[in-house]
Amino acid sequence: MKRWIWCMLAMVLALTACGKSEGGQGDPELLLGFSQIGSESAWRVGNTNDILAQAEAYHIGLMFEDAKQKQENQIDAIRRFIAYKVDVIAFSPIVEDGWDNVLLEAKNAGIPVILVDRDISTKEEGLTTCLIGADFYSEGVKAGEYLLRKADSLGLERVNIVEITGTANSTPMRQRQAGFADAVAGDRRIHILESIDGDFIKSRGAECMKILLDKYGDEIDVVYSHNDEMTLGAIPVIEEAGLAPGKDIVVISIDGGQDAIDVLKQGKINCIVECTPRLGKELMETVLRLRNGEAVEKTIHPDEQVFSDEQDLSNLEPRGY
Repeated sequence: MKRWIWCMLAMVLALTACGKSEGGQGDPELLLGFSQIGSESAWRVGNTNDILAQAEAYHIGLMFEDAKQKQENQIDAIRRFIAYKVDVIAFSPIVEDGWDNVLLEAKNAGIPVILVDRDISTKEEGLTTCLIGADFYSEGVKAGEYLLRKADSLGLERVNIVEITGTANSTPMRQRQAGFADAVAGDRRIHILESIDGDFIKSRGAECMKILLDKYGDEIDVVYSHNDEMTLGAIPVIEEAGLAPGKDIVVISIDGGQDAIDVLKQGKINCIVECTPRLGKELMETVLRLRNGEAVEKTIHPDEQVFSDEQDLSNLEPRGY
């Protein structure tokens, strides 16, 4: 009961804040229901903050719910959005499968659904309108391409890699793994010793790194981590093992948050492929286009960069997350 009261209070506060905004253009009577995965990382918090800020800037009412890393909470939230008769539903799915029933309910209610950050797998066509988020496969490819350049520059004849993946069955996990594997597949030097699930969480990154070091020790040449949180968890474990991250072990990460960029500048991370959390502007503009009956692209990707020890990063602006 307490959780429901707090959820309703958060909705009221979000709606009130959006109604008081004086900047941007939008429709104060337009209501968006958004279900966030949780607050497991700086990236996720930055994504939430950007969506809240852009809803206010565009004068769009927002019902926001935090799923606390549980799919059942997201499904319950979507059903509440349907019952409340919001104009548009958006959510960041924690996993790819298991959404057909609730999204069919939204479709039958005539409410368009936007996927944010992650994709889903469905048996029925037309349950979602579009996806706004990074090209995770391309991120994996960029990470693999950097590794090949690094191996060339170091003159390595064999490269042993351990991979700390994101949440099993999530879109970024699957696609970042596939993109990386495809990028290095033709190089006989490359050997992936093991892939282990770090769940996109810092503490799990540390646990996974300890397991991998206990198993493979100094055979490890490269750590490919699917997000900064896990990377930042792994680095102290590497140091505790008497190895120098960034030197003895090449460290490749994905996201580009400020904490990781600072560690990159220290030389303990070699490469970070950007995955921007700033998706709020694209989301609000898509919501407005749907309200106006306009067509929208099925997939909307932001522009993203690669930060590495190949560059001068001294003038890089603060990341903001």
